[in-house]
Amino acid sequence: MTTTPDPLDSFDRQILDIVQRDNQRKAEAIAQQVGLSASAVQRRLKRLRAQGVIRAEVAVLDRQAVGPSVTLIAGIEIDRDNYPALAAFRAWAAREDAIQQVYYVTGTTDLVAVVMARDMAAYDALCERLMTDIPQIRRINTQVVIDAIKVGLQVPV
Repeated sequence: MTTTPDPLDSFDRQILDIVQRDNQRKAEAIAQQVGLSASAVQRRLKRLRAQGVIRAEVAVLDRQAVGPSVTLIAGIEIDRDNYPALAAFRAWAAREDAIQQVYYVTGTTDLVAVVMARDMAAYDALCERLMTDIPQIRRINTQVVIDAIKVGLQVPV
């Protein structure tokens, strides 16, 4: 159950910095690094999870090890002033595992999405479904990622 998070103190911030880089690190090692007892670290982690500050703990896979895929950056344009289409896209994207990240942005596009697909045919099928399901999508401008120089999900704490 998510509750309103307590303000984060410096110990919480240090712990969060450590666990978002390696959530398998033992409480004893974290405690030694931040200057608390292992039980204090465990209590803090439990509270941070319960309050939703730590939203998920996942395995980050080696992209090469799991087989071929392509990463794409899609700039998505929606017909002007069409907020219902934006809400529909939010719900649609939440159901699509291929869509890794989406940002509502300023500029020439309305949304920027990071997409991982098995191949270009799978990406084309995704775009076709999107434009069929949400006809207010005016255009999708796609860039194919040649090399992922840095991929990270760490949040500055």
